[in-house]
Amino acid sequence: MPNQTFDPLAARRTEPGPEVDLFVWGTVFLDMIFAGLPVAPSPGTEVWAEGLASCPGGIANLAVAARRLGLRTSLAAAFSDDDYGDFCWRTLEEQEGIDLSRSRRFPEWHSPVTVSMSVEHDRSMVSHGHPPPLGAEAIIGTPPSSRAVHADLSDDEAFGTATPTWVDRARSAGALVFADVGWDPAQTWSSTVIDRLERCDVFMPNAVEAMAYTSTSTPLEALYLLADRVPVTIVTDGANGALGIDARTGEEARVPSLRVHEVDPTGAGDVFGAAVIVGTLAEWPLDQRLAFASLCAGLTLQQYGGSLAAPGWGDIADWWTGLTRDVSTDAYHRSLRRRFAFLDEIVPRVPVLACRRATATIARRADVHDLA
Repeated sequence: MPNQTFDPLAARRTEPGPEVDLFVWGTVFLDMIFAGLPVAPSPGTEVWAEGLASCPGGIANLAVAARRLGLRTSLAAAFSDDDYGDFCWRTLEEQEGIDLSRSRRFPEWHSPVTVSMSVEHDRSMVSHGHPPPLGAEAIIGTPPSSRAVHADLSDDEAFGTATPTWVDRARSAGALVFADVGWDPAQTWSSTVIDRLERCDVFMPNAVEAMAYTSTSTPLEALYLLADRVPVTIVTDGANGALGIDARTGEEARVPSLRVHEVDPTGAGDVFGAAVIVGTLAEWPLDQRLAFASLCAGLTLQQYGGSLAAPGWGDIADWWTGLTRDVSTDAYHRSLRRRFAFLDEIVPRVPVLACRRATATIARRADVHDLA
């Protein structure tokens, strides 16, 4: 990966170590992201967007975010041999440096596509795709040895069978299992999904999902119930920040979100999750993990485009350097300097040419430049 010269796990690497830091499985979409829409389009109308970006999406958002933050990342997914599939494969392998040795190309199967429309600090999506010709077990085989794996708790291929899945095999080999969970379109919020937490180490739902699956009325109540079922629970709550409990250490923490000019929320949750994985593998205290993840998500919100917006260590170093040079003395800036003081020990080790956001786009020019 170009300029990927900072390794947050350098002090914890031993030889021989795992093949990769993070292994993920899922669906890669070709994302087309329209941002800055004044209103949502209604039938029979045409609305012009301020920005447009094209990039690999879906599980690629998390994989790209983790790789830009220094994790050696391997992705297993089905790819078409159409032009969209070529673009996604080339971007992930050549530009981002993600290992695709467990991924497969399939002819006569077209790439899944998502169109995302960002309106008033939220997004709506239209997606199209078909199930891949082969499932996770056939594509993955034996997962690579890894420090961590990430999976969707509602994914039956990852957690739902009576026999051990690729997630179970990875955990038995020493990998930490990080899980999130998606929206239940049937809104049944089955308890069998939450029962799968006994096979996980870290659970990262958003507040709506956490409350729905636990039948609680506040994110804090949901957090307490979930913390009894999994070693580490982190609940994200949008503009209200994030809260978490590490039952292994007894730590509890809550951090606010950054105050940013939000351009596009696409992929911010995936970036948050990737940052949590980095902080956990680096063995940072819980409050630092949450603060770091909120920073990475906040930086993502300021740019267009899912994986395009995922920050690298160069972006983080730029932000911290700017904050320390800022002469503002109001309470908010003083709080930021206290909350992120741990970066003062990390940023000096980040090279000047460390990884920064990319600009992958089918149009060869992404409108992210317009926000510089």
